[in-house]
Amino acid sequence: MSALRELAPSAGICLDFDGSLAEIVARPELAHPVEGAREVLAALVQRYRVVAVVTGRRSEEIAGMLAAPGVRLLGVYGLEDVDHERVSGTLLERACAAATVVPVAWVEDKGATVAVHFRQAPDPVAARDALLRSLAPLAAAEGLELVEGKMVVELMPTDRPRKGGAILRLAEELGLRGVLFAGDDVADLEAFDALGWLEADGVVVLRVAVQGSETPSELVDAADVVVDGPAGLVELLRALA
Repeated sequence: MSALRELAPSAGICLDFDGSLAEIVARPELAHPVEGAREVLAALVQRYRVVAVVTGRRSEEIAGMLAAPGVRLLGVYGLEDVDHERVSGTLLERACAAATVVPVAWVEDKGATVAVHFRQAPDPVAARDALLRSLAPLAAAEGLELVEGKMVVELMPTDRPRKGGAILRLAEELGLRGVLFAGDDVADLEAFDALGWLEADGVVVLRVAVQGSETPSELVDAADVVVDGPAGLVELLRALA
């Protein structure tokens, strides 16, 4: 951490939102940054070359929740920057039809992707299995990939770089010599992989797993540092500010 702090004028702090800066909640619109998150982000913006939130949400959604001036927002896994083609109405309709196998599931149009949420399902394991079976033919027909997250299955383009690509583009654009990424879910493994490639090029990196009850073990195993939930991440960021 000290090496990253010394490189602050040419280093980037890249963070996931849900499960990292905010607790996981029943519905996405109920999320909010944990206590101290906005304040520490404001302090980091003053010290580091860039502070970015790389999230599966749309950037305008995060902007309203976070209200953190100076923080760069990379929405929909970074796809907003590279893919301006929205999902078709037909795909959205077919996803909604496929999701009816789980009565409480609901579909979110993210623009470049379609997410099917099932957190309210009484049996999440059965709901996941049913949705994967129902959505698989649609994904195959449309040339899309099914990507799992915490109580969500998402239809995503197969040929677009996601969180890892967003971090690599940011590092190249700004000539970053140090990069931290903190996340809590499967999608964040791609960001960890990107840090590995940067590290091979001599960039100082720090992979932070934000551990919660649903954090995948492979993310924890790949991390340099593990913190206890969003509150633990805020404490780590305070040490870097």
